[in-house]
Amino acid sequence: MAAVEQQRLPTLIDETVLFAHRGARAHAPENTMEAFRLALRLGATGLESDVWVTSDDVPVLDHDGKVPAGKLRSRSISDVPASSLPAHIPHLEEVLELLSEEPDLHLSLDVKDDSAFGPTLQTIHTNDSDLPARVWLCHPNAESLQLHRRAFPEVRLVNSVRFGSIREGVERRCALLSSEGIDALNMRIDDWNGGLVTLAHRFSLYAFGWNLQHDYELRTGLRMGLDGVYSDHVDRMVDAAAQP
Repeated sequence: MAAVEQQRLPTLIDETVLFAHRGARAHAPENTMEAFRLALRLGATGLESDVWVTSDDVPVLDHDGKVPAGKLRSRSISDVPASSLPAHIPHLEEVLELLSEEPDLHLSLDVKDDSAFGPTLQTIHTNDSDLPARVWLCHPNAESLQLHRRAFPEVRLVNSVRFGSIREGVERRCALLSSEGIDALNMRIDDWNGGLVTLAHRFSLYAFGWNLQHDYELRTGLRMGLDGVYSDHVDRMVDAAAQP
């Protein structure tokens, strides 16, 4: 028996944001300006990375937050000044310049170190007046997001979690996020279904899905009404979004 295709459901956003996970990492070194620029050429409408802060409070983009420190050793980025980082690690300001050049481009940042929130938000606010509406800061802890929402009311905040870690249930989590002004719920694609997307939308929350790597995952995620999707394969993601 042929599989039943997901019914197409509406989104809250005009067009689903196509986030290039760590840039076009399937085609270029991840979290580099080369990967981010290639993602744009391939048609991504959003970029994704992880943000850390250096010892001199400069937000930079890297996945693990560590740099080499001699044979078989590493140091945390938080212990290193920005001037001493490897050249391939971009400063947040470099990527924000891409957003300034592309007025419809979005940026999703996983905040891996809570101390990066302040410097990141300050950098966003000092670069361009419309950037807060296009930068999505993701964090797994809802309470931490609530605190930062009060301090920075304009920026987009996203609760990134796995379904199994939401002990109170998705409906109560959505109600909490909505009441605290959090903008989106982000879960892995296999945690979502059309009913949960509709539930998030009922609370005026954007629904984001990550780890959409294959054509069938991308088609399903887009048809269930996800407002943002994350993929390493920008070409596949763009092709799937072009399908009716």
